[in-house]
This record gives sequence, C-alpha cells and structure tokens, in this order.
Amino acid sequence: MILDRITKENDIKTLSEKELPQLAEEIRSFLIRSISETGGHLASNLGVVELTMAMHLVFDLPEDKIIWDVGHQSYTHKILTGRKEGFGQLRKYGGLSGFPKRKESLCDAFDTGHSSTSISAGLGYVYGRDLRGEKNFIISVLGDGALTGGMAYEALNNAGRLHTNFIIVLNDNEMSISKNVGGISTYLGNLRTNSTYQNFKINLTKVLRKVPSYGEKIIAHLKRTKSGIKQLIIPGMLFEEMGITYLGPVDGHNIAQMIKVLNEAKRIKGAVLVHVVTKKGKGFAPAERHPARYHGTEPFDIETGKPLAPKTKPGYTDVFSSAICQIAKREERMVAITAAMADGTGLRKLQKEYPRRVVDVGIAEEHAVTFAAGLAASGMIPIVAVYSSFLQRAFDQLIHDVCIQNLHVIFAVDRAGLVGSDGETHQGIFDLSFLSMIPNMTVMAPKNRWELIDMLNFSVSFEGPIAFRYPRGEAYEGLEAYRAPIELGKSEWIYDETEIMLIAVGSMVKTAVKVRQNLKEKGFACSLVNARFVKPLDEKMLMEAAQDHKLVVTMEENVKTGGFGEQVADFYTETGSNIAVLQIAIPDQYVEHGNVEILKKEQGIDESSIEKRIIASYIGQ
Repeated sequence: MILDRITKENDIKTLSEKELPQLAEEIRSFLIRSISETGGHLASNLGVVELTMAMHLVFDLPEDKIIWDVGHQSYTHKILTGRKEGFGQLRKYGGLSGFPKRKESLCDAFDTGHSSTSISAGLGYVYGRDLRGEKNFIISVLGDGALTGGMAYEALNNAGRLHTNFIIVLNDNEMSISKNVGGISTYLGNLRTNSTYQNFKINLTKVLRKVPSYGEKIIAHLKRTKSGIKQLIIPGMLFEEMGITYLGPVDGHNIAQMIKVLNEAKRIKGAVLVHVVTKKGKGFAPAERHPARYHGTEPFDIETGKPLAPKTKPGYTDVFSSAICQIAKREERMVAITAAMADGTGLRKLQKEYPRRVVDVGIAEEHAVTFAAGLAASGMIPIVAVYSSFLQRAFDQLIHDVCIQNLHVIFAVDRAGLVGSDGETHQGIFDLSFLSMIPNMTVMAPKNRWELIDMLNFSVSFEGPIAFRYPRGEAYEGLEAYRAPIELGKSEWIYDETEIMLIAVGSMVKTAVKVRQNLKEKGFACSLVNARFVKPLDEKMLMEAAQDHKLVVTMEENVKTGGFGEQVADFYTETGSNIAVLQIAIPDQYVEHGNVEILKKEQGIDESSIEKRIIASYIGQ
C-alpha cells in the first residue's frame, strides 16, 4: 500500500503524480474502516482528503503552519504527519485526539474545537512571523459554515489590510453540520456556479504577463481599480472589496488544480482566499446521502452504514424534542432558536411540525442570544437550544442583552457536564459557574427525564432569564415516583435521615442514589436532596440540613470554582454555621477526551471515589 510509505510529515512529496489518486483512495478506505470501529467525525474528513493532500504537497510542515477551523476535518492531516497508527485509539482516553493538538504534534499549529476562529489565529501567526522577519507560510482552513460566525468577519476585516502573504482556504461543501443558512450561503452558491469572472481574470493575467515591460504594471493597475471589470461580471465581490484577493472556485477533489491555485496563492503579497468546492462525505455513499448524520458518528456497519449499537432508550435530547413540540401546540408565542444545531439539540422535529417557529441563525451563538433578547422584548417566548460549551461564546450577550433587561429568554443547555470523546473544547463543565454569577439568571438541572419536562414547562410560565442544563446520553428513568411540583428556588427531599446529607445537582442525583445505598450498607445514616435549583439556593433546606446532619456533601458535574458547592459553602460561612461541607466537583482543570465513565473516575466524581471521600471526611469530623 502507498499509505504505508507515509510515516512522517512531507513523506507525501516522495510520491509520483500517478500515485496520488491511489493514495487518496487508500486514505478514504482507511478512514471509513477506522471510524466504523472507533466512531468519530466521518463526513467532514472524507470531504477534504484531496484538499489536505494538496496542501501537504505545496507547503513544508512544520515550518509552514496549517490552522484548521473547528478541527474535526483534520484526520487526513494527522495521517500525513505520521499518526496513522494512533487511529485505533482515536478519541479514547490517553489516545489520539479527534481535533488538532499542539502537544500531540509540531504539525498541529493551533488547538481548535469551536468554529470561526482560524482566521484570527492565523493573523496572529502572520504578525508574529513578520515581526521576527521569517518567511514561512501561514494557512487558515475554514468551512463555509464558519462564515456564518461573526468572528470570521472581524478577522477578515483585519486581513484586508495585510501587505504580506496570508492564505485562507475556504472549504465550501454547503454544510456546517446541518445545511447552511443565510446570505453568505446564497452568495457562495452564486460563486460556485459562476466561473465567468475567474476564467476571464486568469486568461487576462496570462496574456498581460506576456506583454514586454508593461504587462506587470497593467496587472497591478487593474488590481488597484475599485470599479473594475469584475463589477460588470459578478456584482459585489465581497472578499476583493475587503482587500482580499479571491481565487476560485476550484474543484476540491482535483489535486492538480489545487496545487496550481495554492502555488499562485503563495505569490500574492497580501491576504488571499482560495475558494475550494468539496463534497461532504465523498467516497462513502451513506455519508454522501446523509452528511449531517455522519458528521459525528458512533461505530457503524460499513455495509449498511447503520450504528453497531442502536439506541434503545431515549436520551435527554429526545425527551426535550418531544416536550417542546407539546408546548408549541398550546403556546403560540414560543420560538425556538438554534445555532446550526437543529439535529443535535433536538429541534428538527419541531422544525418539521412548525417550520416558522424554529430559527436557525447559523454558527453564531452571540447573535442567537441577542436575537432571542429581541424576540423576548417584542413579547415572544424564545427558547435557545444550545450545547453548554457553545453557550460560552455568548457570555457577554447573556449579561448585556438578556439579564440586564431581565428578559424572559429560556436556555435549554444540552451536553452539560462531561461529554467524553470530543475533549477539552466540548466538555460542558463551566455553565453552572458562569450562569450562576449573572444577576437575574435562574439556573436549574433535572434529575431525570420527567423532571426535564417539568422544568421546560416551568420555564415557559416563568418571568425573566432562566436556564436548565442536562447531559448527553440516555435519560435517567429512576426516581419516577418523586415528581413534586417545581417551585422557584425549592429543592426536593428524596430521603430524610441524619448524619450525612447528600445534595446532588442534575445528573449527579443518579450517582447520589448509588452512593447513599452503599453508605447505608456500611451503617451510615444518609439523607438525599435533589437540588433542582443551583440559583437561587434553597436556603431553608440548607438551614434544616445544618440542624441534624454532621456533614453536607454537594455533588455536581461542573468545575468546583464558582459552582454549586462553593455557593453552599459560602452560605454556611456567611450564616455562621459550623457544619462541614464536602464539595464533590470537577477539579479546576480542562478534561481531555475519553469514555465518560473513565473521565468521571479520573476526576474523582464516580460512585466509588465519592464514597471513599465521604467516609474519610465523616470519620475525620
């Protein structure tokens, strides 16, 4: 196999031109086989095989820097830089990351996981290069979905002022995760289908370069002309009007064409955008037909494309999906908002039933939150369905546009807590902290599937900003009998005893039930409370707990700093209580990728670790 000859960066340059198509085919086969066993991002990686090969042929790594936006399309890059053997442990604890990681390879120039960041990072590299007087190339690679995010335009605005080379490769496959939306998607669609201007520019440049003495001067003059011929052929050339040279569109699966255009891009003294058109999921029929379904996939059968372990019980996202459809039937003012994640957040069903009641704003979380604030101010009831790690991107908008005005915006925070295989950039372990610190915000977490429904209904009838967070995966079905009506700031007593008091938040209630059972078997009396509300605190419950318990144990799937446990400890300190508080939370550190159960054990929030800490703390009183 040709692929076996790729053991380190730049090995691809030893291959002949005739061997390159075979290498592309072998890489695709390897990716399909490997990801079918481990799971991972499939469709996006299949779409950039030839593009990645072309960049590795044109540029010299690690001297030249390739910065991948989001990074879930970096698998071929990892293969071409000698990491093929690590794919057996892809996204597993201690194994190969599914995203670029600087500590993993010198060829990974920048850690990424969220969208629309690569141009900004690339500009930083360019300025650093120029200040040091170096001559290497900086290449930022982003998808067309990333251009729905405002940060990309902030960076483009600065890139247009450059007088030294900076290459932006736009991988245009008409998709982010779901189908792209908005004006930029339409604009790129027009560019894909209109090659008249590009062909004219290339042919004219070739002719003028042959003119003795004056050819290059004429070309330079034409580039400086603001109202040039391009305005007659394609009105509103967005990138060139920003001062960025536009090359393309080019077939992203034609290696020879891409090598040619990338070499042309290297000669430009300024920012240049290379528009590459690819097909997401190319080479695997199920992924070509359903690219969103194979964006991030669990292990699957290659012949059928079906998951090897089909889901048997509904997840929290499924429960939310059904519940919001029921609310839509009775509340006409409700509008759901997603940032390019209609499938992932469970809004696709609502979108089919009530297409005007779901708004996809693209990968633009900041806009999503302020848009929701405007909806609320107009008298509507907006529900922003968003992953915990992505809500971080709209922190200012939460404060400035929602909470200062005390607007009734509901935040359905999915993928809260440890999410596993995607690693540091996707773990939802900060939301309890950053939401709780904002005045006017109310924060909840359900213990099981039925409480999620109740919290959604409570949120709709509430006044003011409110968020409820729930984890990824199968919805807990225990404690079905415990379904007391939800009251603002009031927790739920499940077991009332003495000595040890467990106060668990959301997903940790399930763990707390097991911990309590183990403690009971060892002879300890143990109460259990479902916190329900992280903000406001149930101060009455906390005072009652201090009267007949020796140890209060808070349990949360969130970082310790600023979390529920710290709030409880501060309350007891401020009220002069002498009760001991043991805070079970994730240490203040980023959590790498891996199986969630393994990660819980490593972070000390699994059943066994918690039990040991409680006994040690209780005996030490």
